[in-house]
Amino acid sequence: MSDSPDPKTPNGRRPKLPQSGGMRFGRGVFGWVLFIGVAILLFLYINNQGQHYSELNDINAFNAILDQNPSPIKSLKIVDGDVYGELDDAKPFKTSDGRTIKSFRVTFPMGLTSQPQFVDKLIYTKEGQRRTFPVSNENSNNLLLNILIPFVPWVIVFVIIWFIFIRQLKNSGGAGGMLGNFGRSRHKITSKEHTNVTFDDVAGVQEAKDEVSEIVEFLKNPKKFQRLGGRIPKGVLLVGEPGTGKTLLAKAIAGEADAPFFSISGSDFVEMFVGVGASRVRDLFKQAKDNSPCIIFLDEIDAVGRRRGSGFSSGGHDEREQTLNAILVEMDGFDSNDQVIVCAATNRVDVLDPALTRPGRFDRQVYVPLPDVKGRMEILKVHSRKVKLGPDVDIARLARATPGFSGADLAAIINEAALSATLLNKDFIEQDDLEEARDKVRWGRAKKSRVIDEKDKLATAYHEAGHAVVQYLTKDADPIHKVTIIPRGNYGGATMSLPEKDRSNYSRNWCIATLKTLFGGRIAEEMFCGDINTGAIGDIRQASNIARSMVREWGMSERLGFVYYGEDEHKAQMAVSQNDYSDETAKAIDEEVKKIIDTYYDVTREIIETHREKVDIVAKALMKYETLDAAEIDKLMRGESLNKPTVSDMMQPPPTAPRAVVIAPEPPSGPGLGFGGMPQPG
Repeated sequence: MSDSPDPKTPNGRRPKLPQSGGMRFGRGVFGWVLFIGVAILLFLYINNQGQHYSELNDINAFNAILDQNPSPIKSLKIVDGDVYGELDDAKPFKTSDGRTIKSFRVTFPMGLTSQPQFVDKLIYTKEGQRRTFPVSNENSNNLLLNILIPFVPWVIVFVIIWFIFIRQLKNSGGAGGMLGNFGRSRHKITSKEHTNVTFDDVAGVQEAKDEVSEIVEFLKNPKKFQRLGGRIPKGVLLVGEPGTGKTLLAKAIAGEADAPFFSISGSDFVEMFVGVGASRVRDLFKQAKDNSPCIIFLDEIDAVGRRRGSGFSSGGHDEREQTLNAILVEMDGFDSNDQVIVCAATNRVDVLDPALTRPGRFDRQVYVPLPDVKGRMEILKVHSRKVKLGPDVDIARLARATPGFSGADLAAIINEAALSATLLNKDFIEQDDLEEARDKVRWGRAKKSRVIDEKDKLATAYHEAGHAVVQYLTKDADPIHKVTIIPRGNYGGATMSLPEKDRSNYSRNWCIATLKTLFGGRIAEEMFCGDINTGAIGDIRQASNIARSMVREWGMSERLGFVYYGEDEHKAQMAVSQNDYSDETAKAIDEEVKKIIDTYYDVTREIIETHREKVDIVAKALMKYETLDAAEIDKLMRGESLNKPTVSDMMQPPPTAPRAVVIAPEPPSGPGLGFGGMPQPG
């Protein structure tokens, strides 16, 4: 790479280099000459065909016209072997096939019209008298034109083919034409100047960022690592859940490294033509070696790097396998001095071929995990740089309230909050906007305008109240964050938690507490409404999955012990559904799952029966306010009342100003906003 500084304009941008003017000028001159020549030929052709002459194929008819007396002919002219005649308008000639003509053309054999006796026959009658109409000979004047005129249509067709097809093929495929373009790589080249992403824009994945930073250092100063005999790694595989920032890390490499950055998706290798993927791989690596030191980024490499010989696509001529073989061969062909590093990203490392992930090809696997609470706070700070936050915004609280969110989810929260605040004509983003955006990203938009039957709304209120009371009273459950009966997405209501910490492991006590919380909704609904509905399908599914995982995978069953009965990932990839345990063991697993669910279902029922009045209070508060936060639920559980406007109060129009001054206004009539006078169930 050149050490000389690149020229820049005063505004800091690189000036555009002038294009190759000579080549463009040559192409322009050729085009203009071709256009002018075709225009001249077309003009001469149209001008020559300006008069319409009827073809007279009968020589005897021509002789009959010629010998008539008085003659109807006004003039004759000989033009390169053809005789053109003009008739008097008052004396048209009728041919044997019924046509009436006023002008005609007769074609004679080549050379006959140039003979003197032929010309004399036209000028003189049989008696030797000169004819009354003029006869002219134009053999020598338009010979070139008559030679060129038949080629005019062919020239026009050729020009159309040239401009529409040939130029298009050359522009799209270069020397190989359009078909040759299929075998060329469709990568994008990005340099340091063309990206605005740096390592400062990557947050929440510090360990992954440190490993990737070493790659940039390898490219900038390779001799530093070769001094002790070290070898630059050939490949780096970024592994992580969707939205964790794998592609962002790759863009940060392009922003930090002073080297070309070739980026392409795995799906861009495979086309409808056999062998195209392998050809594109070879073309990509060839260009990368020519521009070394550089980085090749293969996004979603699992599209072509899946395990070979598995499933139903085990044929040796499979296009995807040929592409994978080409990648393996090209990565083996690297020399230590090539300084080409292949960086790939995938969220399905379990399906990749072992030959692709072995040392020597992808020497490093960088795991990009979901961010923890500290990482989420850093990510939120990065994305909140370009927005205006209000004084009440607590980024740490939002980071705690978003466990399991990826970096893409957090970016969507900030963006949705900014859009919501803009639509409400706010000057800055408030905490309520962030909370609403968090709920919208996770569960969907709130359906506040949806008309809900009062009976269904009451059932939803008692359902969510059962969740909230059991979660509040259970020791090992996560703290409550908010309870709402406003529908979102496919959910009629939600009880949201605010975990105190991120969990990488789940304890048995936490699993049992979560099961109790899930059971509380159905039990409260049945106890207070006297009926059940399909709204608990999500709770049933989640509780069944937890109980089955406790028995089959986590060894939390005393009867089955410390044995793994889960699915084998390798067999799942091979589409093999056979279990590794007997039918008796499968029956025992089902019995243990049922036992866990039944046992803690009964325990949860006792909790709700003991605190029946608390469930009723929370449910009626939800009917009145629709949404309760953690502080309000804590007040209700302690027997205190709430002082905030109800939903109906907020929907009322503001009162108009009084016309007279009231000195001693009377207190407002009607029930207060507290729950002191609310009747308790007997």
